[in-house]
Amino acid sequence: MEKGYIHVYTGNGKGKTTAALGLSLRAVCAGKKVFFGQFIKGMKYSELECVNFIPDLVIEQFGRDCFIYNEPTEEDIKCARKGLNKLKEILKQGEYDLVVLDELNIALLYELFDIDEVIEVINNRASHVEVIITGRYAADKIIEISDLVTEMKEVKHYYTQGVEARSGIEK
Repeated sequence: MEKGYIHVYTGNGKGKTTAALGLSLRAVCAGKKVFFGQFIKGMKYSELECVNFIPDLVIEQFGRDCFIYNEPTEEDIKCARKGLNKLKEILKQGEYDLVVLDELNIALLYELFDIDEVIEVINNRASHVEVIITGRYAADKIIEISDLVTEMKEVKHYYTQGVEARSGIEK
């Protein structure tokens, strides 16, 4: 790839992280290297196991647990900052062809770091690196710098009937 584009998967529907994982799999199968950074998340998700089966895919979490029902703590902010600093170097070095910033939109919503700093990090990446940003509530500034924006819209979800997240499907 000569030029890397910026994708955003946002909206209130299911499938944002799943779409990013699907594109990551496609990229690896095409001989690309992928770094998948998860903001906010620190819990055990099934996708963490795929690194044992798929070469050239690295997944790292930059969260402790899911605080979205509470206010983020100082430790949550530290984890997010650590992740952003790591991704700054990864994006600049260009070793990975695809870099996923999973739940970045939520990290921005909770003001774990400044949006202008994030945009600078993304804009200073190696020119061939493709970037995927996921999470609900994509900020207008993120949408403006993006080349592809997909909004997942919830039409119907069994969660509203009390079905909890299931291993291998939602987590």
